[in-house]
Amino acid sequence: MDLRKALYTKVTALDEIDSEHFPIVSLDEFFLGNEEEDSIAPNQWGDGRPSIRVIYERFKAIEARPDVQGVYVSIHQDWPDAEGFEQWVPADSIHVYSSAPQHVADEWIEGLFADGISPGWPYGKHAAAPEPMDGYHVYTVYWD
Repeated sequence: MDLRKALYTKVTALDEIDSEHFPIVSLDEFFLGNEEEDSIAPNQWGDGRPSIRVIYERFKAIEARPDVQGVYVSIHQDWPDAEGFEQWVPADSIHVYSSAPQHVADEWIEGLFADGISPGWPYGKHAAAPEPMDGYHVYTVYWD
C-alpha cells in the first residue's frame, strides 16, 4: 500500500473511533511521501509559507527537543474528499506536546508563515490522541 493510501486508511479508522473531532497523525505519517504543497496551509503557499519539506524538517527538530513529548498533525475536516480526487489527506493544524513556556513556543513558528501558536485544542481533543505527560500541555500551530 502506498503512503497516501495508508494515511487515508488510518484517518478513516480514527474517524470511526471519534467522528466529532479532527483525527491526529504523526509527523512522519503526514509528511513522508507527501509532495502536495497545498495539503497544509494552502492559502499561504506561494505567499511566503515555506515548502512542506521545510515545515517537516522544522517540526522534526522541534519533536527532538528534550522539552517536547510529541508532535502531531491534525487532519482537516474535508479529508474524505481526498480519496476521490486521489489527493493527499489535508492538514488543519499541528499540535506540539511540550513543557516549554509560551515565549519559547512562539519562536518555533518564526518563518513558517503561521498565524499563531496557542495552548489547547481549538476543535477539541480526538479520543485517540495521546495524553500529555505531567507538566506538559498541548500547543496548536495554525494557519488561517
